[in-house]
Amino acid sequence: MIYGYARVSSDGQPLEAQTETLAQAGVEKVFRETASGAKTDRKELARLLKALNAGDVVLVTRLDRLARSTRDLLNILAAISDKGAAFRSLSDAWADTSTPHGRLMVTVLGGLAEFERSLIASRTGEGRKRAVARGVRMGRPSKLTPHQKREILEALAADEVTAADLARRYNVSESTISRMRS
Repeated sequence: MIYGYARVSSDGQPLEAQTETLAQAGVEKVFRETASGAKTDRKELARLLKALNAGDVVLVTRLDRLARSTRDLLNILAAISDKGAAFRSLSDAWADTSTPHGRLMVTVLGGLAEFERSLIASRTGEGRKRAVARGVRMGRPSKLTPHQKREILEALAADEVTAADLARRYNVSESTISRMRS
């Protein structure tokens, strides 16, 4: 039996394009999921893996619909393989575990993709460090002006008013005032 797996990350994204493509490719049953690919506890994926028998095929439209990391991909492919089933991706012709070459390509290219993601994360981190060194403030803009912060710190130091009163006065949350004490 040919099973399909269609996944989107949020409710606002449609699954129809994936399910139609899978149906055209001969899929007999599609497991549909709305969940982040980073989550490993995806219910429909678990149902799909449980339904597999020897000789079945799992089909996805693109490899990133199945997994986000090489480790996750290899774990899922191992679970598919343990059931005696195969895996194919329609957009990634090299991702076909029914052949030895396909299994090699999935492993190698999955590793390269994870390596590329780690390089991007490293470059992003370095860019942040350089920006902070230049004086760029990261994160949300402050709701309070430097003058307001000074007033709040003075009021807190003098123990004139509670954090709740200050939060109401400056229209911020109590946690904003509490963080200023640190």
